Amino acid sequence: MGLDDPVSCLSVALERGRTRLAYLGVLGCAALAAALGGCSSAGGTAKAVTTSEHSLTIAQARQGYNFYVTSSTLAAEQGSSVKGLAIVADGQWSITHAQYATLSSTGTPVPQYRYGTPTFYVPAQSGFPQWFVVEVPVASTNGTPQAAAVNTVMAFERETPDALWTLNGSAVLDQPLPDIALDADGYAISVSTKDSSLLLPPNLVGATQAAVVDEGPAAPAAAAIASGPQTTGLYATQAALNSSYTGQGLSYQWLLEGAAVPQFDLRTADGGALVIYTMYLNTTIEHPGNVFGPPIPIPANFAPIATATTGTKGNHGVAANWTFEFATVDPPATAHGAKAVVIAAAGAPTYGHGY
Repeated sequence: MGLDDPVSCLSVALERGRTRLAYLGVLGCAALAAALGGCSSAGGTAKAVTTSEHSLTIAQARQGYNFYVTSSTLAAEQGSSVKGLAIVADGQWSITHAQYATLSSTGTPVPQYRYGTPTFYVPAQSGFPQWFVVEVPVASTNGTPQAAAVNTVMAFERETPDALWTLNGSAVLDQPLPDIALDADGYAISVSTKDSSLLLPPNLVGATQAAVVDEGPAAPAAAAIASGPQTTGLYATQAALNSSYTGQGLSYQWLLEGAAVPQFDLRTADGGALVIYTMYLNTTIEHPGNVFGPPIPIPANFAPIATATTGTKGNHGVAANWTFEFATVDPPATAHGAKAVVIAAAGAPTYGHGY
């Protein structure tokens, strides 16, 4: 498709017969102009949230974080999924729920963690919901006492004044977190999901990543998002699975898509943004044409979360879906040649079903 044609910037169909709502399906010309050229558009004025109100103070955010650490530690010590799931939400709930199911089915103790010194990024905000982001080293205390800590970015939210603070997103950093912009009072600066001063509006970062995961490094989206384990690497993993299943006479399809849950966007010191969001990787393994045939077993890493209700085999096929949480650095539109970079990720199998 020629990117100079505005129509070609709007939609693309999956050659395997499924329509994909991904980079070219939702990323309009304005977002592509800086990165790819062509598809010119006037674009709106960037609107960062700069309110000086502090309905959530840094001290209150620290209390919310400490509440989570204390509560999650107690839940792990007691092996209580009820208590553990009460303090997580959105994609983090899906991942935690699947982890509890896996641990229960295998008789494995609930892992416990040691938290280092946190760094808080609390945006100036008023009203509800309230949210903040923490960067903190986290190490497992199960097994080896001296397990190495991994730097983790965590997003917390409280929807109403009488609601509990919940962990809504958590991802392990594989490179340093960029400097986050702070106002004169030491508060972080939040970013509009439609901010046009960035290479990609934050609400399209996930779709851009998805296009590369679905299509590979040759996708037009690769001009705006960097290669790495969670983009071209994830594509390579899925393509290898496709080859393996094809060799078994089966059909394999995958689709990375956005989740209808809040994302958390902070301004970086260079004028870019840190974007924290949730995605679903949906996969199907079928007899070609979805015909009836010999039972197809659910992948081994999904077996612990499968039940007698969902089934561990399918005579037509199986669905095996993941939930992922990502953090991506979205550069300013003025950064010549820059690409968005996925710097943190975490995920787990969260749904398996035979049909």
